[in-house]
Amino acid sequence: MNASEFQQYVRAFSEVKGFDTSTIEQRMLYLMTEVGELAKEVLSVSFHPDAERKANLGYEMYDVVWNIFDLANKLDIDLEKAFSEKKGINDLRNWD
Repeated sequence: MNASEFQQYVRAFSEVKGFDTSTIEQRMLYLMTEVGELAKEVLSVSFHPDAERKANLGYEMYDVVWNIFDLANKLDIDLEKAFSEKKGINDLRNWD
């Protein structure tokens, strides 16, 4: 699944589940909550790198990405286009 397909999936899922009624501020707070959960899982994996914790880490990463895509949908941002444009900027950028 590419970024465009995932963004459409997030839009449809959000509508079906009623998540499309949240504001951009609420979605941002949900995103920050998920980033906190991701941080907790990273800490857990750093102490006990077992398969279950790594799986949970992947799930939290998914939740973070999902919330970013939902926020983009609420703001009418085409992430595939944004990714392509930003990649072009970064390809020419010098970080010295």
